[in-house]
Amino acid sequence: IRSLTMLTRADIHAFLERIGIKRDDTVLVHTSMRSLGEVEGGCDGLIDAFTSYLTDGLFLVPTHTWSNVGKNQPVYDVSVTEPCIGALPTVAAFRKDGVRSLHPTHSVAAFGRRAAEFVKGEELATSPCFEDGVWRRLYDEKAKVLLIGVGLDRNTYIHAIDEMINLPDRLAEPIQLTVIDYDGKRYSLTYRKHGKNTGSSNFEVYRKPLEALGALRNDKLGNATIGIFDAIRGTEVISMLWEKADYNLCEELKDIPEEYYYCVLDSNFLL
Repeated sequence: IRSLTMLTRADIHAFLERIGIKRDDTVLVHTSMRSLGEVEGGCDGLIDAFTSYLTDGLFLVPTHTWSNVGKNQPVYDVSVTEPCIGALPTVAAFRKDGVRSLHPTHSVAAFGRRAAEFVKGEELATSPCFEDGVWRRLYDEKAKVLLIGVGLDRNTYIHAIDEMINLPDRLAEPIQLTVIDYDGKRYSLTYRKHGKNTGSSNFEVYRKPLEALGALRNDKLGNATIGIFDAIRGTEVISMLWEKADYNLCEELKDIPEEYYYCVLDSNFLL
């Protein structure tokens, strides 16, 4: 017997339409399944709901392996290496209708007609969000990042912004990794993982300016609060904040001074 409060495919479609997601958009999700409550079909049902809505777009699920691929275990095999970040990524990584990227630590599972093309070249990764890689391409795609029951500390795209603006001390020393593709071909990489002080645990400091300047909106789906992060606007806001900053914005969890961003509310910024 289906629960009356169970989220259905129709509910998810209605939500996506309400928040302005178009059928040809690129959407990436960071998801706490538990936060949503009961979902018809579980993880597979959620993926089916998104892919059936984005008929002409791309649906992306991070399938990260940063905690189980590194110096001590330097091999990423796209066909078997399990994600380290939860239930939905583990299901998405091995679905036959998706294409998992060859990035050794920050792979994604892509769904849609352009999926294979979109994830091409990730076996050349030199860092988590390297130039011309999938995470940087989210900007070109004008992607939306949906934070389903999770905070900004889980938004990997902010790491891409860090690399775009070349923030110091975000990457560790080079190591050697091996990537194995779907056909068993091996690629050797000289790769730099994230260092110890990426600032991600304090990414919530960006919330107020992102919301004030229209780069982050909030909504509800099931029992979960959803953050709707716009890749273009988010990049512009965070880049501007660092241009104005006279301290390390993410060194601790303290409010960013309002003068860094309220000064542009009445200008043409982001219009």
